[in-house]
Amino acid sequence: MASDIDIAQQATLQRVTQIARDKLGIADEHLEPYGHFKAKISLPYLDTLKDRPNGKLVLVTAISPTPAGEGKTTTTVGLGDALNRIGKKTVICLREPSLGPVFGVKGGAAGGGYAQVVPMEDINLHFTGDFSAIALANNLLAAMVDNHIHHGNELGIDVRRITWKRVVDMNDRALRQVVNSLGGPGNGYPREDGFDIVVASEVMAIFCLATSLADLKERLGNIVVGYTSTQKAVTARDLKAHGAMAVLLKDALAPNLVQTLENNPAIIHGGPFANIAHGCNSVIATQAGLKLADYVVTEAGFGADLGAEKFIDIKCRKSGIRPDVVVIVATIRALKFHGGVDVKSLNTENLEALAKGVANLEKHVANVRTHYGLPCIVSINNFTFDTPAELQLLQDAMTKHGVPVLVARHWAEGGKGAEDVARAVVDVVENHTQPSNFQFVYGDDLPILDKARAIAQKIYGAADVSADAKVRGQIKKLEEDGYGKYPVCIAKTQYSFSTDPNAKGAPTGHTLNIREVRLGAGAEFIVLVCGDVMTMPGLPKVPSAEKIDLDANGKVVGLF
Repeated sequence: MASDIDIAQQATLQRVTQIARDKLGIADEHLEPYGHFKAKISLPYLDTLKDRPNGKLVLVTAISPTPAGEGKTTTTVGLGDALNRIGKKTVICLREPSLGPVFGVKGGAAGGGYAQVVPMEDINLHFTGDFSAIALANNLLAAMVDNHIHHGNELGIDVRRITWKRVVDMNDRALRQVVNSLGGPGNGYPREDGFDIVVASEVMAIFCLATSLADLKERLGNIVVGYTSTQKAVTARDLKAHGAMAVLLKDALAPNLVQTLENNPAIIHGGPFANIAHGCNSVIATQAGLKLADYVVTEAGFGADLGAEKFIDIKCRKSGIRPDVVVIVATIRALKFHGGVDVKSLNTENLEALAKGVANLEKHVANVRTHYGLPCIVSINNFTFDTPAELQLLQDAMTKHGVPVLVARHWAEGGKGAEDVARAVVDVVENHTQPSNFQFVYGDDLPILDKARAIAQKIYGAADVSADAKVRGQIKKLEEDGYGKYPVCIAKTQYSFSTDPNAKGAPTGHTLNIREVRLGAGAEFIVLVCGDVMTMPGLPKVPSAEKIDLDANGKVVGLF
């Protein structure tokens, strides 16, 4: 079969103005085109939609990721196309890809096979420049911190207590810990510093949680960049940086409209990772979709323990958005990997390993239904190696949970291959065939450590949380400073319910160790960094960048 990029480049695209007009009823004057096939939807136009009723929201999540692949984005795209095929006016809402995984190991975020958003090369590369704007706003603030200190430090910032980092949208382990301002007094005060990847920036989180330009500017002003020697917080507003930051982000805040291979509308906006950030596309984009369509299909990053939990406890808590149903994506191959099968042997039938690996899926289903209080469907992303016996075992295992299990073939067949999943979604949403009792995992008034403990014990199956005296002291200080009511954003490995990426299946009794605490005063959450996860990833031994190239005609090749 052709590669993803070959399929995407052979597609017949419609002009984005036609997609907007014919599928969403948006007139040309409300779009800012970026070429023929991508455009931004104006924020003033979206403001006119506020009195429209909301459509139904479908949240796509997955089992714990494996090297075998699950296909969450592919399912989101295929399901959106399938819902349109069965007569439901549907928009999909996705995150923008980061260049880190594009040139690293994970790949892009435009789907795959015949379930993709296009133009795929643009989306996976610079797109409309949103990530560049976010990086520039972040780094402007960093420059203004150092500049303020250089010119007399009127605010009394303690150079040992600067917490704001610079960012770059690339995996670069050499930048994790650096020393800057070397070379004498003219270059500022030498100090230890470091870079994060753009998707881990608090500016990215603010960008995705803001509901308007005014809200964006207010949140930017609340960013805490460091502290004085007396532990007084210094903010971006104190530095008078938030106005210029908002200017850099003004155009980027409008959501981006593109299309699927089947010429259905897709809104792609914002892109925090779910292992080190909150893992959801922008609130503005999701709300726009809910006003423009009968159904919105969106995804949350990585497994239901990470992206879906943050979608519920952060995005839903802050925005009032509520999913109507959750689709959990799994593959037979991935479940066998969770059952202990080596990657090289995943294409061989192994009922024993599958039966063992199903525990991972069962835990995610239990979390969605019990702790998020939402109805769910399991969608099996089909591989040709799947056997009837394996599919039957999986369906039998899930019967006791009362959860439908559907096989989807959208990768090979496009929307047609996901129609069974689409009908199951409509059945749950419109006929209420499963109970729905939406709830958060924890309440606002719980202490910060108890919020982490609630997630660890309920969602991860952990026995408890741990933190050293320094971390506990930082948490206590945050609570004393009035940040205790904020939700928590757990940064940990995506590969396991525990902090050990090699602990497959559904481990229990482990301890969630919190090694670092970061305040997101503008995003209004507390990041708890756990285990060995890094907020600046590194490239693999053989990065994907080695295969990406231009041919003699200037055509992109090797991009998935």
